[in-house]
Amino acid sequence: MHRLQYVVEMDGFAALDGVYSAPRAAALAGMPLSTLHYWAREGIVVPRASAARPKLWSYEDLMAVRAVAWLRRAKVVEGVPVQPSSMHVVRRALAALREVGLEVWSSVDGARVLVDPAGHVFVRGRDGTEGVDRQLIAETVDLIGPFEIEGHRGPDLARPRPLLRIVPGKLAGAPHVAGSRVETEALAALADRGFDPSRIAGLYPELAARAIVEAIDLERQLGTVVARVA
Repeated sequence: MHRLQYVVEMDGFAALDGVYSAPRAAALAGMPLSTLHYWAREGIVVPRASAARPKLWSYEDLMAVRAVAWLRRAKVVEGVPVQPSSMHVVRRALAALREVGLEVWSSVDGARVLVDPAGHVFVRGRDGTEGVDRQLIAETVDLIGPFEIEGHRGPDLARPRPLLRIVPGKLAGAPHVAGSRVETEALAALADRGFDPSRIAGLYPELAARAIVEAIDLERQLGTVVARVA
């Protein structure tokens, strides 16, 4: 398993956050592992759960690395080319993300966290949009939605598949089948041992067959299925 269960202190309160090893964090964020390590060494995105060895990235860190990756690339806004954002803008966005806090991702159904090229962060929930800075512009990126950059793809960090969920305060942020405590890694590990989806469904009769297929597909995307000897 690449996920580690860990009680962390963030902004003065304890939370059973999503806590991930470097390979798992990189896969979920949709970033090269080398980039994750480089940014940690350079102090750009320092793992908040644990900056010591072994480094542990939090759910919030996944948003941060996506924000940095998007801000530091060239973009087109309303048809006009925009140069990569400065590190001053990047730091503004990272500070704003820390202000958002985990409560938003844990408690607001369908919340989206957006960032614009100026480093302003916005939260879009069921009741409209509110954010650290309310001045929206046309071009934003959704830090929770599916993310792709330079050939790397990360899943939606709330609903990685229609029947799967990621909740920071549940199962330490592990992707799991909605309405259950069955983690996608466990289902994919069975598939890696040669169990087909119908056989896995026999072991988990409470799960929809489609959810099992989605779990295997997600873990294959993330590349974290660990081969085991039957």
